[in-house]
Amino acid sequence: MTDTIIERCEAKGLRMTGQRRTIATVLQDSGDHPDAEELHARASAIDPGISIATVYRTVKLFEEAGILDRLEFGDGRARYEDAERDHHDHLFDMNSGEVIEFCDPDIEALQEKIAERLGYELRGHKLELYGVPKRK
Repeated sequence: MTDTIIERCEAKGLRMTGQRRTIATVLQDSGDHPDAEELHARASAIDPGISIATVYRTVKLFEEAGILDRLEFGDGRARYEDAERDHHDHLFDMNSGEVIEFCDPDIEALQEKIAERLGYELRGHKLELYGVPKRK
């Protein structure tokens, strides 16, 4: 991935207001999976005029344009990540709400093997694991 979120929005013909640019930059710089409230807090620290409604409208627009992926882990919070990130899977910490990204070559190979055994060519997949930390 070489293009920024702003560049991909512009390439898709989206009108990029200053507030949308701020939200896109916050998303681009996020190393985690923020929800709309977290995005609002980060964006409004840069531009106090950004409302939560603007954040919700913007992430919906970006999602519909294929710029963002919406992630839902059953806790009532939709989280967002760049749709053009390298492939990875997710482990959701049910205690803290943290989302941990991982990619495991053994899992990737097993998924290919299962699809092949069932007579399919795998074109993509989404793996979400849910867990709690083990007590030590």
